[in-house]
Amino acid sequence: MQILTGLNQNEIETITDALHQSKFRARQIHNWIYLKSAKSIDDMTDLSKDFREELKKVAKVTDVKIKVKQVSSDGTIKYLLEYPDGECVETVLMRFDNRANLTACVSSQVGCAVNCSFCATGKRGFIRNLNYKEIIEQVLTIQRDTGLKVTNVVFMGQGEPLLNLENVLKAMEIFNESFQIGQRRLTVSTSGIIPGINELANLDMQSTLALSLHAPNHEIRKQLMQIEEKYNMSDLKIALKNYVEKTGRRITIEYLLIKDLNDTTESAKQLAEYLRDIKCNVNLIPYNPTADNDYKRPSNNSIMKFKCLLEHSGKKVTVRLERGADIDAACGQLKGKVN
Repeated sequence: MQILTGLNQNEIETITDALHQSKFRARQIHNWIYLKSAKSIDDMTDLSKDFREELKKVAKVTDVKIKVKQVSSDGTIKYLLEYPDGECVETVLMRFDNRANLTACVSSQVGCAVNCSFCATGKRGFIRNLNYKEIIEQVLTIQRDTGLKVTNVVFMGQGEPLLNLENVLKAMEIFNESFQIGQRRLTVSTSGIIPGINELANLDMQSTLALSLHAPNHEIRKQLMQIEEKYNMSDLKIALKNYVEKTGRRITIEYLLIKDLNDTTESAKQLAEYLRDIKCNVNLIPYNPTADNDYKRPSNNSIMKFKCLLEHSGKKVTVRLERGADIDAACGQLKGKVN
């Protein structure tokens, strides 16, 4: 049984050819999958009933199930999706007041090998990569379930995207070409996998690179992120500057603010110095506490003081709006609760 999600038009034509149908029928099916987010073949109402019955004998739209769905009071929706092998990942639809953008936060791996101390997903360890079809299924599941059109995709869910780069790049290609989502609306986040950053630098892409930095110096970052032992901040800075030089693109620096650890005045000054000659914006993320550690969220006063200090260095700084705090929104929380 063929799964239609993930197939390009030429691959769908192979199916329609075998059923003695025209290439036009393949284009119709392609549009139903990616532009209309059909839930089933029966939804494809501009195909004849007889053809739909023949198509159902050899294909179906998807084999992914929604295991758990949580809806936040702010409109954020979090899904735990189950694949045919029984493995599950999380994906989130984020909506922001007064904005037309609908952002899907997708996972790239089941579990994660990076094991950052603040992340619930890392506690599971690495289980397997998602293939590109399993990645795009996350966005299609959101669209099928809500009837809404996703406009932005961020690879900030479970897993390290640059350790599954081949599938991530293929998924991005499909988001761009089949979903008609512009490259500048696609963001890949990394904990700092230098070979992957260098590979992205050599590609002619307009997507955004986001770096999860989360610390102003080597010692604090080593405490928060084991990856600092392999790819340290000094080498990482060289890779980031090379990326900017080759692509001309501004990098987004993600910085998780944790009370009394990396939210001090001295931390802000060290961070400003580290980023001084890197073309970037900074996104401050107040920590969302989980049961897995003792980290705490800074006060609003500490957050705004940190923001002002960075802005004085000339960087554009935003504080990420908290979304889905009432629905296990931190990555890995929902999966851990279900387990």
